[in-house]
Amino acid sequence: MLVNKIEEYYTEHDLNCAETILNAANDVYKLGLDKNALKMASGFGGGMGIDSVCGALTGGIMVLGVLFVKERAHESDRIKTLEKEFFNRYRDKMGDVNCPPLKEKHHKDEIKCLNVIKEAGIILDDIIKRELNSSKGCE
Repeated sequence: MLVNKIEEYYTEHDLNCAETILNAANDVYKLGLDKNALKMASGFGGGMGIDSVCGALTGGIMVLGVLFVKERAHESDRIKTLEKEFFNRYRDKMGDVNCPPLKEKHHKDEIKCLNVIKEAGIILDDIIKRELNSSKGCE
């Protein structure tokens, strides 16, 4: 379901990679983020605009924070553990976490970075489903 929403937001709404992940996850996981909160992802596309870490990953970290942090990151190591897993699994699958090498290897003119974002969504969805099933999240 998340991957379907990713495709919709990326292709139909002209969002960047971070915005796509956050908007799709907001719908699928019912995060309750309003339009103003969703704008926080706007500066993270294109590796934060400086060809750094892929916005699909930074958007995914925003989602993990909303779902699995009760009040602040320092309350436990859980968010760090989930972030590391997300990054490591993504790097193992895609070969890197930074925009330039990802674009060089996976970008296609007709779909741009859709496959890069979808893969982040697949891994993110897997982690979230496992965590929600094992602990019911931080509701």
